[in-house]
Amino acid sequence: MTREEVLALLSQGDYVSGQKMSQQLGVSRAAVWKAIDRLRAEGYTIESATNRGYRLAGVPNRLSLTGVQRALGKHPWLDQVEVLDTVDSTNTYAKAKAAQGAPHGTVILSDCQTGGRGRRGRSFSSPKGMGVYCSVVLRYDVPPDKLLHLTTVIAEATRRAIVEVTGLPAKIKWTNDLVLHQRKLCGILTELSLEAETGRTDYVIPGTGVNCGQSEADFPPEIRDMAISLEQALSAPADRCRLAAEMIRQYHLASEDMLKNPAPWLDGYRANCVTLGRDVKILQGDTVRQAFAEDIDDEGGLVVRLPNGSRETIRSGEVSVRGLYGYV
Repeated sequence: MTREEVLALLSQGDYVSGQKMSQQLGVSRAAVWKAIDRLRAEGYTIESATNRGYRLAGVPNRLSLTGVQRALGKHPWLDQVEVLDTVDSTNTYAKAKAAQGAPHGTVILSDCQTGGRGRRGRSFSSPKGMGVYCSVVLRYDVPPDKLLHLTTVIAEATRRAIVEVTGLPAKIKWTNDLVLHQRKLCGILTELSLEAETGRTDYVIPGTGVNCGQSEADFPPEIRDMAISLEQALSAPADRCRLAAEMIRQYHLASEDMLKNPAPWLDGYRANCVTLGRDVKILQGDTVRQAFAEDIDDEGGLVVRLPNGSRETIRSGEVSVRGLYGYV
């Protein structure tokens, strides 16, 4: 624990003497030096000056609990954040925590997923040190049809976090992809559990994976031409701890508005949805239909106009957008 405590003291910005840290933490000077050596070995830049002590001059782009909490500051969910080094899937882990009674606002982050999952049983590439993989336990005592818009709201919350941290013009492809420069940047998988006796919602878990540090060669060959990372777009590393913290802030705000005031989130989604105003292909089972995407309804459904002039709202299935992901 000394390592985390020393890092917390150094994170305050000023020089701190070894003696002062030793006294504040109730440990020996040798324990403080050992913690500083360990932090330096992990990539932290710690300067030392005679008669002044130590100062944190730089941090590695490492997803850590200390880094996320430092970037998050005082927040209602601060003590409910868990950061894992590796996990099969943050959604699977979060579901297990939820089944054990984890409260609303429990946040699971991981530096790597060995079995990341997307929609319709697809895998989601989640290499170590290159993304923010995040799942949140949300609890709403309502029938599930009151939460049809949840993925839509979470997508807009994620978009806002990315824009806030990077300034990049992230957009949304219906229903659950974030895109940048016509390529996929982020995927969202939402899973829900019902109470058997009442049929009401027990918990819902939106899981989000944002590509942060990949180069083109880091993506699997089958998605290399359609995926992008923040680092590719910025030509510089993205601060994953800061991004994770901003995602948590936006998810908290979105969760507060989910039932009582989702309109601003839905309006943001519509304004930034690349699907709208374009020709689309709708894939439902073995059926493929052409349509034109016109709107997003208040439950997150895609309103399309069919070639015969009739309108229909799509709530499931795959939608391919002309000019995106290779559809020409």
